Amino acid sequence: MKYFSEYTRLISVLLLLVQLAGASYMDVHRAGGGIHFTVDHTRAASASELLASLTGRLNRMQRAGTTLVECKSGYGLELQTELKMLEVMEEARRTLPINISSTYCGAHAVPKGKTVAEATEDILQVQLPRLKEQISAGTLSVDNIDVFCERGVFDLRSTRSILQAGKDMGLNINFHGDELHPMNSAQLGAELGALAISHLEEVTDDGIVAMAKAKTAAVLLPTTAYILRLPQPRARHMLEAGVIVALGSDFNPNAYCCSMPIVMHLACVNMKMSMSEALAAATINAAYALGRSHTHGSLEVNKHGDLLVLNTAR
Repeated sequence: MKYFSEYTRLISVLLLLVQLAGASYMDVHRAGGGIHFTVDHTRAASASELLASLTGRLNRMQRAGTTLVECKSGYGLELQTELKMLEVMEEARRTLPINISSTYCGAHAVPKGKTVAEATEDILQVQLPRLKEQISAGTLSVDNIDVFCERGVFDLRSTRSILQAGKDMGLNINFHGDELHPMNSAQLGAELGALAISHLEEVTDDGIVAMAKAKTAAVLLPTTAYILRLPQPRARHMLEAGVIVALGSDFNPNAYCCSMPIVMHLACVNMKMSMSEALAAATINAAYALGRSHTHGSLEVNKHGDLLVLNTAR
């Protein structure tokens, strides 16, 4: 367990060094680093190692004020490891004093040795049917479906088919879109009735309008834009257009941040959000992006009374 946790921190440092040397995110990805490197280690890790690692990170997030968190799979890219990750999340949901919304992200990357078409077929014909069986049997709870819609990963056509299949199973659509290139992911998400789209550094004006009309939340991730040296998400344009703007940490080996207060700080400084906008984005709007705004995200009668007692000098 200690090895797996230390490995994740090491990867964060190595990725930063590679990016500082001038390599882009997709340069690292194509070279077999990034997601693929983490996939290899996740496949090799036992469920108990993953649970211990997850528990430590959730505890850190809770100490920083988080009481509802989205956890994603996506570092398996094949049935057994994706299920292993989802089962670990299910165990954490049952045993830890924190609320978890679980997301299936089998389309996080195209597995080595497969084409986009082959990976999409595996998800549609193998992974999702098995997931549906376990959900129907009550052995697994999954709330959302995610796809990394990006040039060199999953294109619009494959993204559409996977997201629609997940929606047909009753999963909320909450996916990566318009991060590195303007893919028209925002328009696709609005058309499919997506609950939320994350990243959106390269979203177009038309995409912003479409999201506002569809009430699809924009989950902005200032830590990712910072560490990858990407253009800042256009939070002000989205807010002025009426988009529901939420904030997330995007915690992963590439953006190792467990603190939503830091995320809120970066949103104010780098994305020019006001303090009240950042607070709403990190609470009620973030809950909306997970389909939980009716139970979480604000202190109201008949909602979860999530209170965190801090032992602090101030």
